[in-house]
Amino acid sequence: MAAQAADVLLERLRAGEWPLGHKLPGETTLAAQLGVGRSTLREAIRELSGKGILDTRQGSGVFVTALDVPENRDTVLRRASIVSVIEARIAIEAEAAGLAAERRTPADLRTMRRALMERRADGQSIDEHVDADMGFHRAVVLAAHNDVFTELFDGFIPRVRTAMIDMLKIRPLVSEEADHALHTALVQAVADRDPQAATEFSRSHLAALKGAFV
Repeated sequence: MAAQAADVLLERLRAGEWPLGHKLPGETTLAAQLGVGRSTLREAIRELSGKGILDTRQGSGVFVTALDVPENRDTVLRRASIVSVIEARIAIEAEAAGLAAERRTPADLRTMRRALMERRADGQSIDEHVDADMGFHRAVVLAAHNDVFTELFDGFIPRVRTAMIDMLKIRPLVSEEADHALHTALVQAVADRDPQAATEFSRSHLAALKGAFV
């Protein structure tokens, strides 16, 4: 009942019955309009408040703060073009690479070097290579020691993985040697604690990847 009441409220908001910033009718009035009890109405309001649609202000009432449910990150990423996702990766990973060069620990460096070898292993399927490549890039992001970057990167992985597998099945890399050389140079820049070089190697690699999809 509460979920149904929340759906009805949301439809009425979308229809413009209560504009953005407007105060909803009192609890008794609104419950009667929806044909539900006050406890059901409260639960419906809590549901929409949790989605950022309504805001309950103590002593003032319930106010409209949005006119629709915002899409979650996964939905946006599924619909986004792969070029848009790579552009976002450039913004995050290039900065993360620079921070990794400043903050990396010996353990971080060992993890990156191991991941670098794994993405170069012989006899890999395309799926295995893409997974190893994602593991490498994640190791670099982790070395930045920034939880927000890590969370954002992890959100990209499913979308990027699918696109990379599809692309490589149709169009293999022009030069696997050149691609791996960029990854090796990135690790060396991080090892040398050279933030500028690490940032540029990361940006160059991802810009080349973006070019493959344009």
